Amino acid sequence: MGKSNPGIALKKLLFNACTEYVQQKIDLANKGMKEAQSAANNETKSSAGDKYETGRAMMQIERDRHARKLSEALELKSRLSLIPIDSIHSEIKTGSIAYTNRGIFFISIGAGKLNINGNKYFAVSEQAPIIRILKPLKIGDSILFNGQELILNDIQ
Repeated sequence: MGKSNPGIALKKLLFNACTEYVQQKIDLANKGMKEAQSAANNETKSSAGDKYETGRAMMQIERDRHARKLSEALELKSRLSLIPIDSIHSEIKTGSIAYTNRGIFFISIGAGKLNINGNKYFAVSEQAPIIRILKPLKIGDSILFNGQELILNDIQ
């Protein structure tokens, strides 16, 4: 048994934060679908039939919107489950952490800013513009990005 690597421990924390982010999206979508369905079921038929039908149609549109959000969140969950977090990488790819002078990026899913142990990280997909710019770089390389120098300090 070797010592545990702090980079892998950090990846696990970042992965867990991404998992929480996705679960919140799933929970919100499920809640929205249930509320819209409940509202549609409780819509009472008034003497003006058009009002009843319009109300039900609006609730169905709302339910469908939440169903799309649920589908997107489940897709994120699926992509997240494929991310390798048990190894340290020497190149930028899904599952790696890129340390730059402009921030620390966990290449995973587009979950945005994550706060772990008082530090700020950015969970971004491999297709994010900044990652596409960083990908060909080696540690110590720099490149101009949005008019500012971007330096790749380390990869894990």
